[in-house]
Amino acid sequence: MTDEILLALAGIGVLGIACQWLAWWAKLPAILFLLVCGIILGPVTGLMKPDELFGEVLFPVVSLSVAVILFEGSLTLKLEEIRGLGAVVRNLISIGALITWIITALAAHYIVGFSLELAFLFGAVVVVTARR
Repeated sequence: MTDEILLALAGIGVLGIACQWLAWWAKLPAILFLLVCGIILGPVTGLMKPDELFGEVLFPVVSLSVAVILFEGSLTLKLEEIRGLGAVVRNLISIGALITWIITALAAHYIVGFSLELAFLFGAVVVVTARR
């Protein structure tokens, strides 16, 4: 069982690096490739079963990962680049984020089959981590 956990962790690391490299090469946000890879490995094919693999450690690891993603996103924010674009930024932050959150959540619920609670959480994570 320990070998299986180590192999899964190594595989997650390798796939994460590959997704980051692919995003850099395609000049697209890495979250797109990471999400697609995770959805394919998890719900679509069933190759990765996080509940069985990580057990009780899953929730704290996911919580810590979300915190790191949000922290990294805030560190890379450049306020001087958005000066003078107040109306556009306000609309993107309010209306655009709301629309993206709802569409992503509904897609996750109806296409992937997530519960509504998980789908709306997934939509919120996508909204706060997607950037250009």
